[in-house]
Amino acid sequence: MPTLTRTSTTEMEVTSIRLERDLKEKLKELSGNQGYQALIRDVLWNYVHQRSGDYAPQLSHSDIRATIAATAQQEERCALTGKIIRPQEPMLLGLTTDGVMMPLSADSFVD
Repeated sequence: MPTLTRTSTTEMEVTSIRLERDLKEKLKELSGNQGYQALIRDVLWNYVHQRSGDYAPQLSHSDIRATIAATAQQEERCALTGKIIRPQEPMLLGLTTDGVMMPLSADSFVD
C-alpha cells in the first residue's frame, strides 16, 4: 500500500461506523502496529484516489512474480501504469510477491 501523508488526529473529524465484530477483529489482526483505524483510513483513501482519477500506481515491475493473459470483464485500472482497461480488452493478471492478483494493462511490460 502506498505511504500516505498523515494528518494529526486533532485535525480529523470524529465519525462513527458500525462494523461486524469479526470484521473489526480481522482488521486488528491485519493492521499490526499501525492500528485498525489507520488501516481503515488507508483503505478508504486508496478507494477515493482510485475512483477519482487521482490514482497513483501501487506496484513496480519487480513486485510482479508472474502474469496470466486475461480479458477484462469490467473496467479496471492497471496497477503498474494507472491506465484504464476497458471491458473486453485484453489484459494481464499479475501475481505479486505478496500473492495478490492485480490487473495489468496488456502493454504494461513493453518498454
